[in-house]
Amino acid sequence: QVQLVESGGGSVQAGGSLRLSCAASPYTDSGYCVGWFRQAPGKEREAVATIDSVGTPRYVDSVKGRFTVSRDDTKATLSLQMYSLKPEDTAMYYCAADTTRGLCGGWSKELFNYWGQGTQVSVSS
Repeated sequence: QVQLVESGGGSVQAGGSLRLSCAASPYTDSGYCVGWFRQAPGKEREAVATIDSVGTPRYVDSVKGRFTVSRDDTKATLSLQMYSLKPEDTAMYYCAADTTRGLCGGWSKELFNYWGQGTQVSVSS
């Protein structure tokens, strides 16, 4: 069992920045794919970014150049640095882990078997 706990959400104006963190416990071998998803009201949960066990990040087009995903396996933490936030970034953000593979398999949320409880990000215009 892996427990994921997000933190760092909040409310900002458009153009602002936020940094989300996700702590994994218990701290065991963290050599697996992890990522961030988001879900806006009335919409499907969608992928934002993933990072595999060797640190290769991938981003969906809508956040490329604005978001940076990183991981620190010594601390079992995952981060998402968000710059130039837009109102359309408003959503509940979830961290997720696919403990079945080290290289991320894709964007599908069905690939991820552990989820955090989410942290809210609100961006006003």
